[in-house]
Amino acid sequence: MPYKDRSWMLQIIGALLLLVGVGAAALGPAEIYCFYLFSEGGPFHYEGFGFGSFMFGNLATQIIGYYVIAILLIPLGYGHLKLRRWARACSLTLLYSWLVLGVPLVIIFLFILFTAKDLSPLAALVALVLLGLSYLLFPPLLIRFYQGWNVRLTFESQDPGSHWIEQRPLPILVLCFLLLFYIIVLHILIFFRGIFPFFGKLLFEMDGILAIDISLLFLVWLLWGVARQRLWAWWGTAIYFGLLAVSSILTLAKSSYSDILSRLSFPPTEVEALDGLPFQGVHFAVLVGIPLILTLGAILLSKRHFGSIIESP
Repeated sequence: MPYKDRSWMLQIIGALLLLVGVGAAALGPAEIYCFYLFSEGGPFHYEGFGFGSFMFGNLATQIIGYYVIAILLIPLGYGHLKLRRWARACSLTLLYSWLVLGVPLVIIFLFILFTAKDLSPLAALVALVLLGLSYLLFPPLLIRFYQGWNVRLTFESQDPGSHWIEQRPLPILVLCFLLLFYIIVLHILIFFRGIFPFFGKLLFEMDGILAIDISLLFLVWLLWGVARQRLWAWWGTAIYFGLLAVSSILTLAKSSYSDILSRLSFPPTEVEALDGLPFQGVHFAVLVGIPLILTLGAILLSKRHFGSIIESP
């Protein structure tokens, strides 16, 4: 059927994705060098810096973020440049996932940016505007673009063969990506003394790490089932995130910021810097609760795609 060729637009997007992905891959090793700067003998060293301190976890989170961006965007950029039809499915998966995860990630990124970087007022304003647009404007426009008839036929005309990733419905792909995201987040919590909210009580140290370990095992198991569209995996995922949402919101809402900060046992220098921030436990409950509730919504919307036996690719 007739369509307007969008090859040049897709290849421009691919070049931008590849550029950002390569840049993130280059920043990862550079950010690792910051550990030397904060370690003993470095220009920014202070007493207590190390595994379990806020800055150590902050740096580790940034490094993980850079590598995740590189792993996602470099192949996606290549797929756009070569006009591979799987790139369209992956792009829509990431865009819909961003609608679920975007708000807390933008807030966390801003917090890391302003606490770890020396930004000028102009740079801070530009960062705020770009991050705001990255959630409020760009995703809806790009989703409409990728779902358009012209883009779909452009990919299909250049890459006629079907790919295994397209055999999975988009809600299944989104749910799989969300589960992968939570697996990464649970690992990051280990850098912050293994903090884990458990039905009104905050667990730390070995207790928290054991809870994280059990949660990770369940998530990997559920991811396996969701990718194969097993009905038991849908029920398991719905129950898992329902319990996790209740546990997290209940625990954080009744916790005070000062109590959380004291139990994290950060070094005195970090406590002094973080103590004056205008946070309360309810703020963390909202920050964590939003993506968990939206994830539950994504799980409910995906229900009709479960029950069919899907062969492994």
